[in-house]
Amino acid sequence: KVVAAICHAGWMLISAGIAQGKQLTSYYSIKDDMVNAGAIWQDKPVVRDHNLITSRQPEDLPQFCQEIIAALNETK
Repeated sequence: KVVAAICHAGWMLISAGIAQGKQLTSYYSIKDDMVNAGAIWQDKPVVRDHNLITSRQPEDLPQFCQEIIAALNETK
């Protein structure tokens, strides 16, 4: 399944125990939390690691939505 998280939703990935070793992005204010949870944090509008899609902020929504659509089309 496709999992998508934007802004501070990275905290949910941390709480779920799935950030470790994943390439992720998030809102800059939780970067340290992501890194401390073992994520490979990148400052990009959207980052995809297999079925996991993350984005930084609302301004990145066009790229984020495009990546989600592409991922969903791949699962058909």
